[in-house]
Amino acid sequence: MTKEPSGAAADEEAKPLPLEGVRVLELGSLIAGPYAASILAQFGANVVKIEPPGTGDPLRRWRKMHNDTSLWWYSQSRNKKSLTLNLKDPDAQAIVHKLVEESDIVIENFRPGTLEKWNLGWEQLSAINPSLIMIRVSGYGQDGPYASRPGFAAIAESIGGLRHLAGYPDRPPVRAGVSIGDTLASLYGVIGAMMAMHHLKVNGGKGQYVDVALYEAVFGVMESMIPEYGMFGFVRERTGASMPGIAPSSTYRSRDERYIVIAANSDSIFKRLMNAIGRQDLADDPELTHNDGRAKRSDELDEAIEAWTSSHNLADALTVLENAAVPASGINTAADIFEDPHFRAREMITEQPLPGGGEISLPGIVPKLSATPGTTRWLGPGLGEHNIEILEGLGYSAADIQALKDKDVI
Repeated sequence: MTKEPSGAAADEEAKPLPLEGVRVLELGSLIAGPYAASILAQFGANVVKIEPPGTGDPLRRWRKMHNDTSLWWYSQSRNKKSLTLNLKDPDAQAIVHKLVEESDIVIENFRPGTLEKWNLGWEQLSAINPSLIMIRVSGYGQDGPYASRPGFAAIAESIGGLRHLAGYPDRPPVRAGVSIGDTLASLYGVIGAMMAMHHLKVNGGKGQYVDVALYEAVFGVMESMIPEYGMFGFVRERTGASMPGIAPSSTYRSRDERYIVIAANSDSIFKRLMNAIGRQDLADDPELTHNDGRAKRSDELDEAIEAWTSSHNLADALTVLENAAVPASGINTAADIFEDPHFRAREMITEQPLPGGGEISLPGIVPKLSATPGTTRWLGPGLGEHNIEILEGLGYSAADIQALKDKDVI
Protein backbone atom coordinates (compact mmCIF):
# COMPACT_ATOMS: atom_id res chain seq x y z
CA MET A 1 0.00 0.00 0.00
CA THR A 2 1.12 3.54 -0.75
CA LYS A 3 2.15 5.41 2.38
CA GLU A 4 3.01 9.05 2.95
CA PRO A 5 5.32 10.72 3.77
CA SER A 6 7.88 7.94 3.18
CA GLY A 7 9.38 6.55 -0.01
CA ALA A 8 8.08 8.06 -3.21
CA ALA A 9 5.73 10.34 -1.31
CA ALA A 10 8.67 11.82 0.59
CA ASP A 11 10.25 12.64 -2.77
CA GLU A 12 7.01 14.31 -3.79
CA GLU A 13 7.05 16.44 -0.65
CA ALA A 14 10.55 17.63 -1.54
CA LYS A 15 9.25 19.11 -4.79
CA PRO A 16 7.96 22.67 -4.81
CA LEU A 17 4.23 23.17 -4.44
CA PRO A 18 2.63 25.45 -7.04
CA LEU A 19 0.65 27.55 -4.56
CA GLU A 20 3.35 28.00 -1.94
CA GLY A 21 3.08 31.51 -0.54
CA VAL A 22 -0.60 31.88 -1.44
CA ARG A 23 -2.56 32.74 1.71
CA VAL A 24 -6.17 31.64 1.94
CA LEU A 25 -8.74 32.48 4.59
CA GLU A 26 -11.70 30.10 4.70
CA LEU A 27 -14.97 31.37 6.18
CA GLY A 28 -17.59 28.69 5.74
CA SER A 29 -18.65 25.17 6.52
CA LEU A 30 -19.54 21.77 5.09
CA ILE A 31 -18.64 21.26 1.42
CA ALA A 32 -19.01 23.90 -1.28
CA GLY A 33 -16.65 26.55 0.10
CA PRO A 34 -14.37 24.32 2.19
CA TYR A 35 -13.78 21.85 -0.65
CA ALA A 36 -12.47 24.71 -2.80
CA ALA A 37 -10.05 25.59 0.01
CA SER A 38 -9.10 21.93 0.26
CA ILE A 39 -8.00 21.86 -3.37
CA LEU A 40 -5.89 24.97 -2.87
CA ALA A 41 -4.37 23.49 0.31
CA GLN A 42 -3.41 20.29 -1.48
CA PHE A 43 -1.27 22.33 -3.85
CA GLY A 44 0.54 24.29 -1.17
CA ALA A 45 -1.66 27.23 -0.22
CA ASN A 46 -1.54 28.25 3.45
CA VAL A 47 -5.22 27.84 4.40
CA VAL A 48 -6.56 29.19 7.69
CA LYS A 49 -10.01 27.76 8.34
CA ILE A 50 -12.30 29.69 10.68
CA GLU A 51 -14.64 27.53 12.80
CA PRO A 52 -17.20 28.33 15.52
CA PRO A 53 -15.75 27.82 19.01
CA GLY A 54 -16.91 24.69 20.79
CA THR A 55 -18.65 23.02 17.86
CA GLY A 56 -16.53 23.60 14.79
CA ASP A 57 -17.53 22.79 11.25
CA PRO A 58 -20.53 20.39 11.23
CA LEU A 59 -18.56 18.21 8.79
CA ARG A 60 -16.51 17.08 11.78
CA ARG A 61 -19.44 14.84 12.71
CA TRP A 62 -20.77 13.75 9.31
CA ARG A 63 -20.94 10.09 8.25
CA LYS A 64 -18.43 7.53 9.59
CA MET A 65 -16.49 8.55 12.70
CA HIS A 66 -13.10 7.69 14.18
CA ASN A 67 -12.58 8.75 17.80
CA ASP A 68 -15.40 11.31 17.53
CA THR A 69 -14.04 12.82 14.32
CA SER A 70 -15.44 12.25 10.85
CA LEU A 71 -13.23 10.43 8.36
CA TRP A 72 -14.58 12.87 5.78
CA TRP A 73 -13.25 15.75 7.89
CA TYR A 74 -9.76 14.25 8.00
CA SER A 75 -9.78 14.03 4.21
CA GLN A 76 -11.43 17.29 3.12
CA SER A 77 -9.63 19.46 5.68
CA ARG A 78 -6.14 18.08 5.12
CA ASN A 79 -3.35 20.68 5.05
CA LYS A 80 -5.55 23.35 6.68
CA LYS A 81 -5.03 25.22 9.95
CA SER A 82 -7.96 25.60 12.35
CA LEU A 83 -8.71 28.88 14.12
CA THR A 84 -11.87 29.19 16.21
CA LEU A 85 -13.71 32.52 16.05
CA ASN A 86 -17.23 33.62 16.90
CA LEU A 87 -17.75 35.75 13.80
CA LYS A 88 -20.67 37.59 15.37
CA ASP A 89 -18.32 39.15 17.93
CA PRO A 90 -16.57 42.45 17.03
CA ASP A 91 -13.29 41.18 18.51
CA ALA A 92 -13.43 38.17 16.20
CA GLN A 93 -14.23 40.41 13.27
CA ALA A 94 -11.16 42.48 14.10
CA ILE A 95 -9.05 39.31 13.94
CA VAL A 96 -10.51 38.47 10.54
CA HIS A 97 -9.65 41.98 9.36
CA LYS A 98 -6.04 41.43 10.41
CA LEU A 99 -5.94 38.11 8.58
CA VAL A 100 -7.42 39.69 5.48
CA GLU A 101 -4.61 42.23 5.40
CA GLU A 102 -2.20 39.40 4.58
CA SER A 103 -4.53 37.09 2.62
CA ASP A 104 -4.65 36.56 -1.11
CA ILE A 105 -7.99 34.71 -1.23
CA VAL A 106 -11.00 34.60 1.07
CA ILE A 107 -13.53 31.79 0.59
CA GLU A 108 -17.05 31.90 2.03
CA ASN A 109 -20.30 30.03 1.52
CA PHE A 110 -22.78 31.87 3.74
CA ARG A 111 -26.18 33.00 2.53
CA PRO A 112 -25.78 36.37 0.75
CA GLY A 113 -25.90 39.26 3.20
CA THR A 114 -24.70 37.26 6.21
CA LEU A 115 -21.10 38.44 6.13
CA GLU A 116 -22.21 41.99 5.51
CA LYS A 117 -24.09 41.90 8.84
CA TRP A 118 -20.83 40.98 10.53
CA ASN A 119 -18.76 43.71 8.87
CA LEU A 120 -17.05 41.02 6.78
CA GLY A 121 -18.64 41.55 3.35
CA TRP A 122 -16.83 42.17 0.10
CA GLU A 123 -16.90 45.96 0.37
CA GLN A 124 -15.46 45.90 3.88
CA LEU A 125 -12.75 43.31 3.18
CA SER A 126 -11.65 44.69 -0.19
CA ALA A 127 -11.25 48.12 1.43
CA ILE A 128 -8.79 46.52 3.88
CA ASN A 129 -6.92 44.64 1.11
CA PRO A 130 -7.57 46.04 -2.39
CA SER A 131 -5.76 43.08 -3.99
CA LEU A 132 -8.05 40.56 -2.31
CA ILE A 133 -9.81 37.85 -4.30
CA MET A 134 -12.98 36.49 -2.71
CA ILE A 135 -14.74 33.27 -3.68
CA ARG A 136 -18.41 33.66 -2.75
CA VAL A 137 -20.36 30.39 -3.00
CA SER A 138 -24.12 30.40 -2.41
CA GLY A 139 -27.21 28.55 -3.52
CA TYR A 140 -28.40 31.10 -6.07
CA GLY A 141 -25.67 33.74 -6.39
CA GLN A 142 -25.17 37.15 -4.86
CA ASP A 143 -28.08 38.80 -6.67
CA GLY A 144 -31.31 37.94 -8.47
CA PRO A 145 -34.79 37.17 -7.09
CA TYR A 146 -33.68 33.93 -5.39
CA ALA A 147 -30.45 35.26 -3.86
CA SER A 148 -31.71 35.24 -0.25
CA ARG A 149 -32.95 31.66 -0.39
CA PRO A 150 -30.97 28.96 1.42
CA GLY A 151 -29.48 26.39 -0.89
CA PHE A 152 -27.83 22.99 -0.67
CA ALA A 153 -26.46 20.69 -3.37
CA ALA A 154 -29.69 18.68 -3.55
CA ILE A 155 -31.67 21.82 -4.32
CA ALA A 156 -29.10 23.06 -6.83
CA GLU A 157 -29.12 19.72 -8.64
CA SER A 158 -32.90 19.96 -8.84
CA ILE A 159 -33.24 23.54 -10.02
CA GLY A 160 -30.22 23.21 -12.34
CA GLY A 161 -31.76 20.32 -14.29
CA LEU A 162 -29.60 17.37 -13.19
CA ARG A 163 -32.11 15.58 -10.96
CA HIS A 164 -34.70 15.53 -13.74
CA LEU A 165 -32.29 13.44 -15.83
CA ALA A 166 -31.12 11.06 -13.10
CA GLY A 167 -32.79 7.66 -12.96
CA TYR A 168 -35.31 5.72 -15.02
CA PRO A 169 -38.31 7.23 -16.82
CA ASP A 170 -40.87 5.11 -14.95
CA ARG A 171 -39.53 6.05 -11.48
CA PRO A 172 -39.00 9.25 -9.49
CA PRO A 173 -35.76 11.18 -10.07
CA VAL A 174 -32.80 10.10 -7.94
CA ARG A 175 -29.69 11.74 -6.53
CA ALA A 176 -26.29 11.26 -8.13
CA GLY A 177 -24.97 9.47 -5.02
CA VAL A 178 -22.68 12.30 -3.88
CA SER A 179 -23.21 16.04 -3.39
CA ILE A 180 -22.07 16.83 -6.92
CA GLY A 181 -23.59 20.33 -6.85
CA ASP A 182 -21.26 21.30 -4.01
CA THR A 183 -18.10 19.90 -5.54
CA LEU A 184 -18.85 21.38 -8.96
CA ALA A 185 -19.29 24.78 -7.32
CA SER A 186 -15.97 24.34 -5.52
CA LEU A 187 -14.20 23.55 -8.78
CA TYR A 188 -15.69 26.60 -10.46
CA GLY A 189 -14.63 28.67 -7.45
CA VAL A 190 -11.03 27.48 -7.75
CA ILE A 191 -11.01 28.10 -11.50
CA GLY A 192 -12.39 31.61 -10.97
CA ALA A 193 -9.82 32.39 -8.28
CA MET A 194 -6.94 31.20 -10.46
CA MET A 195 -8.16 33.37 -13.34
CA ALA A 196 -8.56 36.35 -11.03
CA MET A 197 -5.05 35.84 -9.64
CA HIS A 198 -3.61 35.68 -13.15
CA HIS A 199 -5.47 38.84 -14.14
CA LEU A 200 -4.16 40.64 -11.05
CA LYS A 201 -0.61 39.49 -11.78
CA VAL A 202 -0.69 40.52 -15.43
CA ASN A 203 -2.82 43.65 -15.31
CA GLY A 204 -2.46 44.88 -11.73
CA GLY A 205 -5.22 46.99 -10.27
CA LYS A 206 -7.64 45.65 -7.69
CA GLY A 207 -8.80 42.18 -6.85
CA GLN A 208 -12.32 40.92 -7.51
CA TYR A 209 -14.87 38.51 -6.16
CA VAL A 210 -15.88 35.25 -7.81
CA ASP A 211 -19.66 34.73 -7.61
CA VAL A 212 -20.42 31.00 -7.74
CA ALA A 213 -24.02 29.78 -7.49
CA LEU A 214 -24.58 26.10 -6.78
CA TYR A 215 -27.42 25.85 -9.28
CA GLU A 216 -25.31 27.53 -11.98
CA ALA A 217 -22.43 25.13 -11.34
CA VAL A 218 -24.84 22.27 -12.07
CA PHE A 219 -26.53 24.05 -14.97
CA GLY A 220 -23.14 24.75 -16.53
CA VAL A 221 -22.49 21.05 -17.20
CA MET A 222 -25.89 20.17 -18.64
CA GLU A 223 -24.49 19.71 -22.14
CA SER A 224 -26.96 20.42 -24.97
CA MET A 225 -30.11 20.53 -22.84
CA ILE A 226 -30.89 24.22 -23.42
CA PRO A 227 -29.90 24.49 -27.12
CA GLU A 228 -32.09 21.47 -27.89
CA TYR A 229 -35.06 23.00 -26.10
CA GLY A 230 -34.49 26.47 -27.51
CA MET A 231 -34.44 25.28 -31.11
CA PHE A 232 -36.76 22.26 -31.09
CA GLY A 233 -38.76 22.50 -27.86
CA PHE A 234 -37.18 19.15 -26.97
CA VAL A 235 -37.14 18.33 -23.24
CA ARG A 236 -34.49 15.77 -22.37
CA GLU A 237 -35.87 13.09 -20.04
CA ARG A 238 -34.56 10.32 -17.79
CA THR A 239 -33.27 7.37 -19.78
CA GLY A 240 -31.76 5.11 -17.14
CA ALA A 241 -28.51 3.51 -18.29
CA SER A 242 -28.82 4.24 -22.01
CA MET A 243 -27.85 7.26 -24.09
CA PRO A 244 -30.65 7.92 -26.60
CA GLY A 245 -29.36 8.85 -30.01
CA ILE A 246 -25.91 7.40 -29.29
CA ALA A 247 -25.48 3.68 -29.82
CA PRO A 248 -24.42 1.33 -28.55
CA SER A 249 -23.69 2.70 -25.10
CA SER A 250 -25.42 1.21 -22.10
CA THR A 251 -25.17 -1.04 -19.04
CA TYR A 252 -25.47 -4.79 -19.45
CA ARG A 253 -25.83 -7.68 -17.03
CA SER A 254 -23.15 -10.38 -16.82
CA ARG A 255 -23.57 -14.07 -16.06
CA ASP A 256 -22.39 -13.58 -12.48
CA GLU A 257 -25.05 -10.90 -11.87
CA ARG A 258 -22.66 -7.97 -12.16
CA TYR A 259 -23.04 -4.97 -14.44
CA ILE A 260 -20.77 -3.94 -17.28
CA VAL A 261 -20.80 -0.57 -19.03
CA ILE A 262 -19.87 -0.71 -22.70
CA ALA A 263 -19.37 2.44 -24.75
CA ALA A 264 -18.94 1.46 -28.41
CA ASN A 265 -20.48 4.51 -29.99
CA SER A 266 -17.76 5.33 -32.51
CA ASP A 267 -17.85 3.62 -35.90
CA SER A 268 -14.57 1.72 -35.59
CA ILE A 269 -15.16 0.64 -31.99
CA PHE A 270 -18.63 -0.62 -32.91
CA LYS A 271 -17.11 -2.93 -35.52
CA ARG A 272 -14.53 -4.22 -33.06
CA LEU A 273 -17.23 -4.90 -30.46
CA MET A 274 -19.45 -6.79 -32.88
CA ASN A 275 -16.54 -8.93 -34.06
CA ALA A 276 -15.48 -9.59 -30.44
CA ILE A 277 -18.93 -10.89 -29.49
CA GLY A 278 -19.28 -13.00 -32.63
CA ARG A 279 -21.72 -10.78 -34.48
CA GLN A 280 -19.87 -10.12 -37.71
CA ASP A 281 -23.24 -9.84 -39.43
CA LEU A 282 -23.92 -6.67 -37.47
CA ALA A 283 -20.35 -5.43 -37.91
CA ASP A 284 -20.76 -5.67 -41.69
CA ASP A 285 -24.32 -4.33 -41.87
CA PRO A 286 -24.16 -1.12 -43.97
CA GLU A 287 -27.09 0.39 -42.06
CA LEU A 288 -25.00 0.27 -38.89
CA THR A 289 -21.87 1.87 -40.29
CA HIS A 290 -22.59 5.23 -38.68
CA ASN A 291 -24.23 6.33 -35.43
CA ASP A 292 -27.45 7.66 -36.98
CA GLY A 293 -28.22 4.21 -38.37
CA ARG A 294 -27.26 2.45 -35.15
CA ALA A 295 -29.42 4.81 -33.07
CA LYS A 296 -32.49 3.64 -35.00
CA ARG A 297 -31.71 0.03 -34.09
CA SER A 298 -30.36 0.59 -30.58
CA ASP A 299 -32.77 -1.88 -28.96
CA GLU A 300 -31.65 -4.62 -31.34
CA LEU A 301 -27.99 -3.86 -30.63
CA ASP A 302 -28.51 -3.82 -26.87
CA GLU A 303 -30.23 -7.20 -27.04
CA ALA A 304 -27.33 -8.64 -29.01
CA ILE A 305 -24.75 -7.26 -26.62
CA GLU A 306 -26.57 -8.45 -23.49
CA ALA A 307 -27.05 -11.90 -24.99
CA TRP A 308 -23.26 -12.04 -25.07
CA THR A 309 -22.52 -10.43 -21.69
CA SER A 310 -25.09 -12.59 -19.93
CA SER A 311 -23.18 -15.67 -21.05
CA HIS A 312 -19.87 -14.43 -19.59
CA ASN A 313 -18.69 -13.60 -16.12
CA LEU A 314 -17.74 -9.96 -15.69
CA ALA A 315 -14.00 -10.56 -15.51
CA ASP A 316 -14.00 -12.73 -18.63
CA ALA A 317 -16.12 -10.26 -20.57
CA LEU A 318 -13.80 -7.41 -19.64
CA THR A 319 -10.77 -9.41 -20.80
CA VAL A 320 -12.33 -10.02 -24.21
CA LEU A 321 -13.31 -6.38 -24.60
CA GLU A 322 -9.94 -5.09 -23.46
CA ASN A 323 -8.22 -7.31 -26.02
CA ALA A 324 -10.56 -5.86 -28.67
CA ALA A 325 -9.81 -2.27 -27.54
CA VAL A 326 -13.47 -1.65 -26.66
CA PRO A 327 -14.07 0.82 -23.79
CA ALA A 328 -15.76 -1.11 -20.99
CA SER A 329 -15.81 -1.34 -17.21
CA GLY A 330 -17.54 -3.01 -14.35
CA ILE A 331 -19.39 -0.65 -12.01
CA ASN A 332 -16.97 -0.31 -9.12
CA THR A 333 -17.87 -0.29 -5.47
CA ALA A 334 -15.51 1.21 -2.88
CA ALA A 335 -14.20 -2.33 -2.33
CA ASP A 336 -13.43 -2.73 -6.04
CA ILE A 337 -11.64 0.62 -6.16
CA PHE A 338 -9.67 -0.16 -3.01
CA GLU A 339 -8.13 -3.25 -4.60
CA ASP A 340 -7.74 -1.88 -8.12
CA PRO A 341 -4.05 -1.92 -9.16
CA HIS A 342 -4.43 1.12 -11.42
CA PHE A 343 -5.71 3.30 -8.58
CA ARG A 344 -2.74 2.15 -6.48
CA ALA A 345 -0.19 2.62 -9.25
CA ARG A 346 -1.29 6.23 -9.73
CA GLU A 347 -1.41 6.87 -5.98
CA MET A 348 -5.12 7.59 -6.04
CA ILE A 349 -5.42 5.87 -2.67
CA THR A 350 -2.83 6.72 -0.02
CA GLU A 351 -2.51 5.95 3.65
CA GLN A 352 -1.91 8.44 6.47
CA PRO A 353 -1.41 7.77 10.20
CA LEU A 354 -4.33 8.78 12.38
CA PRO A 355 -4.04 10.58 15.71
CA GLY A 356 -3.96 7.93 18.41
CA GLY A 357 -2.89 5.14 16.05
CA GLY A 358 -4.17 3.36 12.99
CA GLU A 359 -4.36 4.62 9.44
CA ILE A 360 -6.83 6.36 7.17
CA SER A 361 -7.04 5.76 3.44
CA LEU A 362 -7.39 9.01 1.53
CA PRO A 363 -8.31 9.72 -2.08
CA GLY A 364 -5.28 10.87 -4.05
CA ILE A 365 -4.83 14.38 -5.35
CA VAL A 366 -6.24 15.54 -8.69
CA PRO A 367 -4.92 16.82 -11.07
CA LYS A 368 -1.38 15.46 -11.30
CA LEU A 369 1.21 18.11 -12.07
CA SER A 370 4.45 16.74 -13.48
CA ALA A 371 6.81 19.26 -11.86
CA THR A 372 4.88 20.60 -8.86
CA PRO A 373 2.44 17.91 -7.72
CA GLY A 374 0.13 18.39 -4.76
CA THR A 375 0.54 16.42 -1.57
CA THR A 376 -1.05 15.59 1.78
CA ARG A 377 1.04 17.23 4.49
CA TRP A 378 -1.29 16.58 7.42
CA LEU A 379 -4.85 15.49 8.12
CA GLY A 380 -7.77 17.73 9.01
CA PRO A 381 -6.73 19.51 12.22
CA GLY A 382 -8.21 19.43 15.69
CA LEU A 383 -10.68 22.18 16.51
CA GLY A 384 -8.72 25.35 17.25
CA GLU A 385 -5.44 23.47 16.94
CA HIS A 386 -3.68 26.51 15.49
CA ASN A 387 -5.30 29.25 17.59
CA ILE A 388 -2.13 30.21 19.47
CA GLU A 389 0.15 29.96 16.44
CA ILE A 390 -2.08 32.16 14.27
CA LEU A 391 -2.97 34.74 16.91
CA GLU A 392 0.62 35.11 18.07
CA GLY A 393 1.56 35.63 14.43
CA LEU A 394 -0.90 38.53 14.36
CA GLY A 395 0.74 40.11 17.41
CA TYR A 396 -1.59 38.90 20.16
CA SER A 397 0.08 38.20 23.50
CA ALA A 398 -0.65 35.21 25.72
CA ALA A 399 -2.75 37.49 27.93
CA ASP A 400 -4.68 38.75 24.90
CA ILE A 401 -5.39 35.21 23.77
CA GLN A 402 -6.56 34.18 27.23
CA ALA A 403 -8.87 37.20 27.33
CA LEU A 404 -10.37 36.23 23.96
CA LYS A 405 -10.89 32.72 25.27
CA ASP A 406 -12.54 33.98 28.46
CA LYS A 407 -14.96 36.06 26.36
CA ASP A 408 -15.79 33.03 24.15
CA VAL A 409 -14.43 34.89 21.12
CA ILE A 410 -12.19 31.92 20.29
